[in-house]
Amino acid sequence: MLKPFLSALAAIVIILSGCSNGKKIVNTPLENQNKLSDEQLIDLVQKQTFQYFWEGAEPNSGAGRERIHLDNIYQQNDRNVVATGATGFGLMAIISAIDRGYVTKAEGTARLEKILNFLEKADRFHGAWPHWLEGETGKTKPFSTKDDGGDLVETSFVAQSLICIREYFKSGNTQEKALAAKADQLWKEIDFDFYRNNQNVLYWHWSPNYAWQMNFPVKGYNECLIMYVLGASSPTHPIPAEVYHEGWARNGAIKTNASVYGHQITLDHQGEKNSVGPLFWAHYSYLGLNPKGLKDQYADYWQQNRNHTLAIKDYCVANPKGFKGYGENSWGLTASYSVNGYAGHTINRDLGVISPTAALSSFPYTPEESLKAMRHWYENLGDKVWGKYGFYDAFSESANWYPKRYLGIDQGPIVVMLENHRSGLLWNLFMKAPEVQAGLKKLGFQSPYITN
Repeated sequence: MLKPFLSALAAIVIILSGCSNGKKIVNTPLENQNKLSDEQLIDLVQKQTFQYFWEGAEPNSGAGRERIHLDNIYQQNDRNVVATGATGFGLMAIISAIDRGYVTKAEGTARLEKILNFLEKADRFHGAWPHWLEGETGKTKPFSTKDDGGDLVETSFVAQSLICIREYFKSGNTQEKALAAKADQLWKEIDFDFYRNNQNVLYWHWSPNYAWQMNFPVKGYNECLIMYVLGASSPTHPIPAEVYHEGWARNGAIKTNASVYGHQITLDHQGEKNSVGPLFWAHYSYLGLNPKGLKDQYADYWQQNRNHTLAIKDYCVANPKGFKGYGENSWGLTASYSVNGYAGHTINRDLGVISPTAALSSFPYTPEESLKAMRHWYENLGDKVWGKYGFYDAFSESANWYPKRYLGIDQGPIVVMLENHRSGLLWNLFMKAPEVQAGLKKLGFQSPYITN
């Protein structure tokens, strides 16, 4: 059954009895009466998606699970595996939930303490956490054979949340100030400079068993801008500006001039020549880093992210492959579950799979277009795509494929970006941090938050 978590302001009517032709329509919301307002719907989606990180959290650590399958089928026996990136997104989601009153401040503070205590004791490699942790023990679960150590990209997703926690709680009571201090300590222990591997670029991985054999220097453009911003901002293990300009920006080769479905793209998306990557590239780095008014010599990041989103939306409307269900009210391509496993869906790899996180996490960029999709999925597709922790990870109308499964790295940005759309909370916390402003200035960024 569809189980909406609504206030008494709105009611949902479920059609359980037959139509005139004798067929039954089951579990389909009827919204012609008592229709949710836009604000009620957005609040419902944000609150219910947050439950992934609250009720659905791994019990020992309190942290965000890699995945939750309501069918209880876990081929890799990984129900209690904690994902570092999802944990970071979840920490920001909890701040939002405290501020919204979804949980009390005392409840939220206690959960954040639990997660940070887990992270403090968990495996770290020069301050960086691995991609996956065993929730019961805090020990590394290798992502692959040689990816069994520090993951600086996933760690950066945690680091942006640690800065937000510090800023939110630093003026609170004794318990809250202690939480802020713990977050500050963990952030400052990340050794960004080590992950240069003595070069002017940041490397994604380091392993205690295989050292630098993963050999993945991170160059733009993709989801990793936040790692370079944090590296420049670190007050304890900073990287010089040359690492950003020579490594990430490839001595200027990151710039391009492409038109994708009529939208100008000025950054060269890795592996997507003259096109755009999956939409999580416009989300992960911008959960704390506010792209509004953010510019450097390479891009206007607000315009870049909005155009990226509109290009994928307009592609789905054009629907050149003729997939069922695509259109103004159902769009969004990103990395998610797919009909056959997992895939980085985008214009050049369109498999007929819509990932709700793509449009929903783009709310700040495309509020009207994202709301249309949200309302269509909720009102018309109902519990085919909506469940215990909000919208399921992905679906395909063409393949009649509606798995009741979630991924933490896709649920987290929905909560955070809806909050940023509504109040700017996480953006304001992160961007007001003095070391973030100093790091951005060091790299040559302009932002309304940067004071001289």
